[in-house]
Amino acid sequence: MGNFIANEGLSIFVILVWLGINAYLFVEFYMRFLVERWFYTRVLLGHALPWARAPAACLNFNCLLILLPVCRNLLSFLRGSIQCCSRTAARQLDRNITFHKLVAYMIAFHTAVHIVAHLFNFEYFMDAQLNRNGSLLTFVLSEIGNGDNASFLNPIRSNETNPTIVMFTTIAGLTGVAITLALILIITSSMEVIRRSYFEVFWYTHHLFVIFFIGLVFHGFGRIVRGQTNDSLKTNKPDLCADNFEDWGKAGSNCSVPVFAGNPPMTWKYVVAPMFLYLCERLVRFYRSHQKVVITKVVMHPSKTLELQMKRKGFHMEVGQYVFIQCPSVSRLEWHPFTLTSAPEEDYFSAHIRIVGDWTQALYEACGGDRNEPQEAWKLPKMAIDGPFGTASEDVFRYEVVMLVGAGIGVTPFASILKSVWYKRIQNNQEVFTKKIYFYWLCPETQAFEWFADLLQSLEGQMAEREVTDFLSYNIYLTRWKDTEAAHFRVHHEAENDPITGLKQKTLYGKPNWDNEFTNIASKHPGTKVGVFLCGPPQLGKSLEKQCLSHSEDDVKFIFNKENF
Repeated sequence: MGNFIANEGLSIFVILVWLGINAYLFVEFYMRFLVERWFYTRVLLGHALPWARAPAACLNFNCLLILLPVCRNLLSFLRGSIQCCSRTAARQLDRNITFHKLVAYMIAFHTAVHIVAHLFNFEYFMDAQLNRNGSLLTFVLSEIGNGDNASFLNPIRSNETNPTIVMFTTIAGLTGVAITLALILIITSSMEVIRRSYFEVFWYTHHLFVIFFIGLVFHGFGRIVRGQTNDSLKTNKPDLCADNFEDWGKAGSNCSVPVFAGNPPMTWKYVVAPMFLYLCERLVRFYRSHQKVVITKVVMHPSKTLELQMKRKGFHMEVGQYVFIQCPSVSRLEWHPFTLTSAPEEDYFSAHIRIVGDWTQALYEACGGDRNEPQEAWKLPKMAIDGPFGTASEDVFRYEVVMLVGAGIGVTPFASILKSVWYKRIQNNQEVFTKKIYFYWLCPETQAFEWFADLLQSLEGQMAEREVTDFLSYNIYLTRWKDTEAAHFRVHHEAENDPITGLKQKTLYGKPNWDNEFTNIASKHPGTKVGVFLCGPPQLGKSLEKQCLSHSEDDVKFIFNKENF
């Protein structure tokens, strides 16, 4: 229970606070539209009125939050500021994309409720105009404002129109349609199957958020939903005058014709600050994109993985960080995140890019990956770099014992860590708190081992040469293989070096027994906090998180950290 609180306690607290604020705003604004001022509006609309206004308040609040988790420079600054005070609080910032998605789901939910309620409202407005019976209060209320059209209650001013025409001839209607279409496209294109297979679709449709926010700001300017003014309440109290509506405004009557007005637009007050922060974020990216980046080396790995080694003036990084890369010759609009595989101690920074889509294929060809002869330096494409940005892996040296788990290309952040820790060991850096690293690499195919095996071979050789073999234990797993490959493995199993990676450490087949691995590490390191770092698929993350919870006891605790982009 204690480790569950250590791993998830603050996250759950933040989510509960967020849900609590949403619930409070919904109830508060629902009740606000049940007061006397809105009595006559409810005569026309019934309870559809508060059901439309309550989710609108929640939408304002969540639209205030939605941009903050993607202000990466702000998050990096906050992470560095609070890391010295609270490691747990800093780790919550690594879940920024998860929170961004939760807020998006909440926006979608409240938008749906708001739309459905307003569909009923427009039908009620239309019915009040169509039922032209002077003995009905709804018709009398609909006729108010016909003269100067200044204090109307019913925005549908004629019985010769329909809700569809009103929808496309009013500010609220037009902006509402634009907001809804933008939101539908943004959410549907964010589905994982589309995001991974058609990243460009996800990237471009996500920028419809500009239309969404512009529409949101202007949505309330028409002031279609109106309530009785405070001055009017003094001369027409609904509880006394509602039943005597036929005498309103007549001599001798104590009830004047009610006057109505809409609330001033409020949404801009919620979104102007996050929009300004996000604008600053994009300006920083624009500035960085014009800083000169020099590609010093291009390596084409056999597994169709492109390695770019680059330099930029003033670039400083930490282990496990990532950058956004833009190649103008491929696309001037697209930026893609890649983990840095170099160490801070090196005089360049590098990224390994697996060729899996149109953008990466175009970059591969621009760098000469499809040619046999080496690409001349002056022909290499120009690059723009935004970052670096912090991740969970920055905390790796804050733990005495560390488990690193990478799946496929997800091993990239650990390349930086393994390089850096080795540099620190050979430089006798006494400030390194980490004493033991357990490294696990899971790959579905043999080709994926090729580029990273070179780094491990180098480390293995240097550790043997310096007789420093105790600080790093590594296990490589091949999770899928062909029959022909299996026969080759059996023949060469007794060889001194592994037939797949060329390492002294033999490749294991299948998937790790995580229960045994955690049990062994817990028995070897009593009284310690073990940092578990994953860069891999969500299913593996759930499995490791469960293991962290189940194997944490009073004398040893496993703290789970996962990379998020």
